[in-house]
Order: sequence, then structure tokens, then C-alpha cells
Amino acid sequence: MAQSVKLRTNSLTVLRTVDARLMSYNVEMTEVTGGTFWKAYTPEQIAGTEEFPPASGLADIGKLMQIYPPIDLYNPRLRSFAKEFGSVWVRVSGTWASKTYYDFDGTTGGKAPEGYQSVLTREQWIGVLNFVKAIDAKLMISVANCAGLHSVDEPWNPSEAEKIFSLSKEYGVPIEAAEFMNEPNMLQYSGAPAGYTAADYARDQDLFFAWVRENYPETLLVGPCNTGGADGDDAVGAMSGKNSDSANKGSGISNLMSNVATLHELMQGTQQKLDVYSYHYYNGVSERLAAIMPGAHWDASKAHTEEYLAVAGQSARANARGRDQYCPNGQMWVTESGDAGGGGDTWASTYLDVLRTLNELGEFATITDGVIFHNTLASSDYGFLQHGSFEPRPNYFAALLWNRLMGTTVYESGEPLREGAHVYAHSRRDGKEGVAYLVINNSLTDSTTIDLPCDAERYTLSATQLRSSVMQLNGKELV
Repeated sequence: MAQSVKLRTNSLTVLRTVDARLMSYNVEMTEVTGGTFWKAYTPEQIAGTEEFPPASGLADIGKLMQIYPPIDLYNPRLRSFAKEFGSVWVRVSGTWASKTYYDFDGTTGGKAPEGYQSVLTREQWIGVLNFVKAIDAKLMISVANCAGLHSVDEPWNPSEAEKIFSLSKEYGVPIEAAEFMNEPNMLQYSGAPAGYTAADYARDQDLFFAWVRENYPETLLVGPCNTGGADGDDAVGAMSGKNSDSANKGSGISNLMSNVATLHELMQGTQQKLDVYSYHYYNGVSERLAAIMPGAHWDASKAHTEEYLAVAGQSARANARGRDQYCPNGQMWVTESGDAGGGGDTWASTYLDVLRTLNELGEFATITDGVIFHNTLASSDYGFLQHGSFEPRPNYFAALLWNRLMGTTVYESGEPLREGAHVYAHSRRDGKEGVAYLVINNSLTDSTTIDLPCDAERYTLSATQLRSSVMQLNGKELV
């Protein structure tokens, strides 16, 4: 059904002011050290002309991965594209980070000590610090918490954390925010020692937070960095909403595990308070995991629908309840976000995913203040930039427009969300009088008419086909 939208420039109700770094991103620790990550799809799979052969079981997941060399964070092309976003948060984390040894004195010869999986060298970390400084960003990390650092019967200790915090501060790029570990609700599956429990996590997060507050009080303490919702139901009901077509979607890989912890189990009994509440959101699982978790995978034919686009907002509202309980009045950060867990769907690098990306930014800002860390800057199929070549993808240009146009004051648009008319209103990023509107027409059949009350600048994003790897701005290819 065709829609008509009437935009206004005055008498708009202010909802809130949001963080200027709302649109931020991850650089995975496995990218920094080199290591395993998801194999790329073929051009035919991306175009939708070749079916991806999914894994048939957990044992096959390793076949979907490959070893990548460390990313070159000094690459002028990469830095140039990253700097165009303006100041953002850069998060260096991932499950890989929980099992990384900081070899800043060069004693390991590149071989990970027992109980660790990888080695981070001084030169590699200085590369991260130089990158963050060059693009005027803020740095966030998580720290080692694995069998190499302590057994399940021993409390966490700061011997490794001190290395990376002190080097960063001495180099002039302090760690300004930190999560204890990545996706702790998966316990030992996320790198913690064998037999690790939610109670162990609560003990160790308190130890880490207390240590940071004593030694690096300027650092924001963020957590718990879980996958799923706020009601003990992991990703399913909380992230997608029960009794809807999106039920069982938005699920995380944690749904595959037999022993996972809920948000409340992780936070129960903790004494050290959060500065920021965090969680991870993916809109489902990718084709790589579709056969293992069929109820959590969306077909590409649904990626424009109201049910699909609703998942991010449902996830934010569910987690806002957790934030209100464990971090009252605090910001809420999505420290990993993307179209699908498992490295992204085959269409993650195409125009089709731009609808989800922009809608998530728009709706999140109507719900809460905070930051969304897109996963990732330049790795896997959901990266803003193509791995290796650093070619910008459609989502890069969409996020770039958001950061250039959408200001920090959020208004009530006056338009209910509906097919063909997802309307979001912000102040102008340039500070001038007027309003910046994001209007998404997600209908595949009908046009949307927009009534403008005055002269305006129009930035229309489109593509010759939904799964195009090249997006157009006002009819011109963005390359």
C-alpha cells in the first residue's frame, strides 16, 4: 500500500539527546593478531545465484572458518575511509580477546603460552593505538580471562590487564571503556576456564571493575556484554518478541550451547556497579549456521519486512529493562551488531542490508541514548569495508551519511512505523536550523510520497537490485 508522509520543521517534540558517537564499530582482536574468522562468500552467493552449503552440525563450524593474517591498520586507504566517519568508539574485543596473551616484551617467540590461544605483540597493539589516534577515536577493549591466566578455582588476577592498560596510557591513547569479557553468558565457550559458572563470572567482573576503578578511574566500566535479552530467555523471546513471525529469530549462537547463563545469573550478587549496560544483537544467524539453527535464520525474501526490521527495536526495548535494573539512568551500548551471527548473511555486503542498518540506528535513538558498534570495520561479510581491498560497501556509505547528517537531538517524527514509512527525525549534524529526516521505504511494490514544507536537500539511496554490491546516491554510483 502506497504511503504518504508529511514532514515538519517546527513544533517537533524532543525525545532525547543521543551520543555523538552513536554509530561506531568493532575491530576484532583476531584481526589485530591474525587468526581464524569466517570464510568469505563467493560473488555468486552474494548475488543470490548460488546457494551456500550450510554446516550440518557444530563439528562443521570449523570448516566455515579460515586463518587470516593481521590487518594493516597503517593502510592509508583504510585510515582515510575510517576517518571520514568522524570521531567514533573503536572496540577491540571478541571471543579471541579472552584467550589472547599480551607478549609486549617479545619472550614467547610468537607461540601462545599454555592456556592461551593467541599472542598480541607490542608492535601490533601500538598499531591499534596509532590507528585510534589517527582517526580521533575512543578505545574500548575486553581483557584476557582464560585457563592461561587462572583456573576455574582461582579468582581472576590483573597481571595481563595491567600490561595493556599501562602501555595504552603511556602511549597517550588510554583505554576509555572496558568490558570484562566477550559474551560471558556462553561461559567457557567464550574462552573462560573449563567449568566456569555465572557465579565465577560475577566474582571476576567485580575484581576487574574494582581494579580498574582503583588504577584507571577514568575508564568507563561496561557490561555484561551478553547475547540475548533481559528476562532470562536468551535471544529468542527478548530479541524478537513472542507471538510474532519474528519469534525464534534474532537468536545468538549461544542457543546452540547446552550450558549458558542468563543476564540475571551473570549479574546476581555483583557489587561493582556498571557505568554502561551492554549487550549484543544480531538479527538472526547467517546461512553458515542455518541448518543448525533453522528457526533463527531469515530468508533473504524477508529482509525488507516489518517483522525483520522490528527485531532490533524489540531487542533494545527488552535490554532496556536489564539496563534499568543493573545500570539505572545509564547509557545502553550494543557492543556487537550486525545482520546475522556467523559472519553475516550472503546479502550483508549488499544494498539489502542498508534497510536494517539505518532502521536500527533510527529506532534505537528513539528508545535510548547509547552507542551501536557495527561488527566490523573491515572483516567478514558484514564489515563496512571489504576485507583486504578495503573497498567501501553500501553499509559504509549509509553509515557515513548518518554520521554526516543526523544530529544528536532526537525528535518524535509523528509518523507510526509501517511498511513504506519508517520515519526518524534528528537535528542537523552541522548545527544549522532545520531537521534531518531519515525516511525508509521498505516496500518492494509501492512508492512513498513525501510532502516537504520547505526547500530541502535530498539524499536518496537506491540500487538497481536489492542484492547489489553497489549503491546509488541520487542515481549516481557510490564507489
